[in-house]
Amino acid sequence: MGFQTLRHCVETLQREGQLVELDHPVDPHLEIAEIQRRLFRSDGPALLFTNVQGTSLPVLINLYGTQRRVERIFSDTLERVRRLVELKIDPAAALQKPWRYWRSPVDALTMLPRSVRSGAVMHRDVPLSSLPGVTGWPGDGGPFITLPAVYTEDPDRPSLKHSNLGMYRVQLRGNAYEPDHEVGLHYQIHRGIGVHHAAAIAKGEPLKVAIFVGGTPALAVAAMMPLPEGLSELTFAGALAGHRIPMVRRKNRPAIYAAADVVIEGTIQPDTTKPEGPFGDHLGYYARQHDFPVLRVDHVWQREGAIWPVTVVGRPPQEDTLFGWLVHELTGPVIPTVLPGITSVHAVDAAGVHPLLLAVGSERYLPWRSSDRPAELLTQASAILGQGQLSLAKYLFIVNGQDAPGLDAHDVPAFLRHLLERVDWRRDCHFHTETTIDTLDYSGSGFNSGSKLVVAARGPAVRRLPTEQPSEVPLPTGFSAPRVCFPGVLAINGPPIQPRPSLAAPDEAAIWQASKDAVWAADVKRLTAAIGADHPLAQWPLLIIVDNSDFVAASLENLLWTTFTRSNPAADVHGVGETIHNKHWGCTGPLVIDARLKPHHAPPVEEDPAVTARIDDLCRRGGPLAGIIE
Repeated sequence: MGFQTLRHCVETLQREGQLVELDHPVDPHLEIAEIQRRLFRSDGPALLFTNVQGTSLPVLINLYGTQRRVERIFSDTLERVRRLVELKIDPAAALQKPWRYWRSPVDALTMLPRSVRSGAVMHRDVPLSSLPGVTGWPGDGGPFITLPAVYTEDPDRPSLKHSNLGMYRVQLRGNAYEPDHEVGLHYQIHRGIGVHHAAAIAKGEPLKVAIFVGGTPALAVAAMMPLPEGLSELTFAGALAGHRIPMVRRKNRPAIYAAADVVIEGTIQPDTTKPEGPFGDHLGYYARQHDFPVLRVDHVWQREGAIWPVTVVGRPPQEDTLFGWLVHELTGPVIPTVLPGITSVHAVDAAGVHPLLLAVGSERYLPWRSSDRPAELLTQASAILGQGQLSLAKYLFIVNGQDAPGLDAHDVPAFLRHLLERVDWRRDCHFHTETTIDTLDYSGSGFNSGSKLVVAARGPAVRRLPTEQPSEVPLPTGFSAPRVCFPGVLAINGPPIQPRPSLAAPDEAAIWQASKDAVWAADVKRLTAAIGADHPLAQWPLLIIVDNSDFVAASLENLLWTTFTRSNPAADVHGVGETIHNKHWGCTGPLVIDARLKPHHAPPVEEDPAVTARIDDLCRRGGPLAGIIE
């Protein structure tokens, strides 16, 4: 049942034609990542490199690269996990449909991790430098582990039951890390490891950490799954893998996953940090270099026949998009039980996940009284922003499901049309200022600092969305090239903002002062002041100020990515006819979002042209990748 080892999974996929083995020499610096991105875009197979420069380990890419392959990897367990989720929602279902749930008690037993005395991963202790140094983007600070499962236990209650397993970024080498003895460990806010780290610091003792790479494919999924506090990721991994996860427990040392391919174990000393990064991240920009905890490495365990799995992140969609699909498949039905009144929630992958969250709620208050004013939607929005990683949402758009029965937040075009037809910018914008945002989002006023905007809309449609390209639009100096991006949405080139961003971390005080002074907002104010009631732009509910309107209008994905990764609501949302009433902001005309790249933003990731040319050669007819990458 399920795959107990990564080697077993690889051999099975190879027999079934979903994995290809390649013996051609390949450079782990940028080349593997470039090949991975192309494989994913072409719905290609998983690929096992057996001749990687600088290491004896084979490197596996694109394992989770297609929905078909993910379904095959978990074909024995997906339906059983769904049924366990159903029972969590409605325990009485087991009595109502016993034939459907007869296996569920047995499946529940597979969720519990088991303690073992030893494991195959402890076959030998190897140098840290022997591991593959896969680097994804030219500006990265060094090679990273991109599919790690980082394991810690609560220092106050050390046990498998009180453990955390998370997919946190691990920098293998580079910067000021001591070769063969240190790695960087980057974790974001609202992550379980932070609770354990805080407890260790309070006790004045080091935090014991083990980093698992490989093993059952279910472990990586469990490590990134947004599970509620109190539910062990090891438990979930057991259910998805179809077997109990074997853990080697030892006195005064971190537990080790016995079936892993590689385990790095060590400790984080209290208050010990070093610069980590930069790293081309899933928003499509470089996460800049910042001080993060340092793991002092004690052992690097490696099993016989180990495989090194990697992925590449960057501007979505990438392979981790399939993780998001799987999360929805497994946890979507639980949403109404956790968030009453909410029928669907969607963290939009094309917008970088956390920057944009869509939700379909319901208005159940005062059913005898007709009203278009959002009421319960605002309560539900607050509940969403209080839920774990959902709290990182920067823009939350929520609508009333009764206004369009069957509307699903995952149908992004239908959702946006519905919202834009109904929204009243005078009433429906609700700002959260001076708050936390995603660690990887540099649009705010400092590290982890920024704002949020909730837009809650209900009632009948109040406008028809324009779709025709406007002609002869009078624009202030510096503005040009209005382009239709979506019904009701125009992108307009704005005056360039200098200087362009760099990989250097900006001074946070300077960012705050610039944001406070709104030095780039003056441009937008000139535009909003020029749009009167009879102006051609007045009929468009949403205007986006950008650096390249042709790029933004080329696809809905470009529009979402540019708009929501390059704006901080409190600083960059403006409007025609702005008003403030009882400290509530609104506008009578179009909403205007300034989505230009600003001096404090991180630069977008771009591929190295020389590496691109080398991979082009490998893909040509007669080359080693010909027929593998379309």
